[in-house]
Amino acid sequence: MSNRDEHEPTRLADDYIALWNENDPETRRKRLSELWTEDGVQVLVNPPQGMRDALAALAVPLPSVEIRGRAALERRVSAAYDMFVASGEHRFAAAGPVVRLAGNLFGLAWSMVATGDGSVAGGGYDILLVDNVGRVRWDHQYVGIS
Repeated sequence: MSNRDEHEPTRLADDYIALWNENDPETRRKRLSELWTEDGVQVLVNPPQGMRDALAALAVPLPSVEIRGRAALERRVSAAYDMFVASGEHRFAAAGPVVRLAGNLFGLAWSMVATGDGSVAGGGYDILLVDNVGRVRWDHQYVGIS
């Protein structure tokens, strides 16, 4: 992230979380195109049990699932929004500051919190590799780890 300022890790976290909470599909698509490279990849290292069951039924090998490219990422983010945020019961939030692990590699803890009382309903940890302008090239997501 050589072209950005020292506040960039915080902005990366804010933009990442905002993407998953965005209710407008057009704005979500725009956020995704600004945040991710065209060929970005998200790897669900330990997908949720429901996804594991569905993949097992399709004979897809576990433990990881790869989502490649913006179109697939858009479907993934939209499905997560519909499943967890659209009802208004939950939202995603950073669970602490983003951590620079090395160079352009960052760690981000997140939680899914109830909008009513702020209680934590779930969470995870993402390891993000960004390009030299701060767009996500790949994201290894660990669900259930906080």
